[in-house]
Amino acid sequence: MPRLFIAIDLPELIRDEILFTYQSIPRAKWVKNDQIHLTLRFIGDVENGTAERICHSLCNVHFPAFELSLKSVGVFPPRRQPRVLWFGLAESEPLVRFQNKIERAVIATGVAPENRKFSPHITIARLKNSPPDALASYISRNSLFKTESFCVSEFYLYSSFINSEGATHIKEATFSLETE
Repeated sequence: MPRLFIAIDLPELIRDEILFTYQSIPRAKWVKNDQIHLTLRFIGDVENGTAERICHSLCNVHFPAFELSLKSVGVFPPRRQPRVLWFGLAESEPLVRFQNKIERAVIATGVAPENRKFSPHITIARLKNSPPDALASYISRNSLFKTESFCVSEFYLYSSFINSEGATHIKEATFSLETE
């Protein structure tokens, strides 16, 4: 039974910029370069038949390519013990519309709608009781982080397997956006 999610990969240059910010934060597990992505929709464990329906439904998602850029840094949850350190994205109406199309395509396959509001971010580290002062220092040093814009021309269906090293992501299908 595969564990699925839909994502946008970041260009290598942008991933390198993110990696350049990595530093020593106690009990932070940094995301590996090849695993850095923007999740559009986490689906979870599904039967193989459902996975095939999702893939077919995503083939019918038509949307023009668009630009994105990263901007800001923060943690989830914001008012409790942080578990995730992330970089945000500059406001993007095309991203919101695109994610809505992805959500509708997934729901059309019989998968339950996502309960949480879409909060676009790039997870860069998972935290386990990391010291607040170390997190505050990291956030302060990276508060002005932003990248050049990059073109989003593809999205992917991934499967994910959890092991002792963390998650391993496997690209199951690639979908192209419309380019001029």
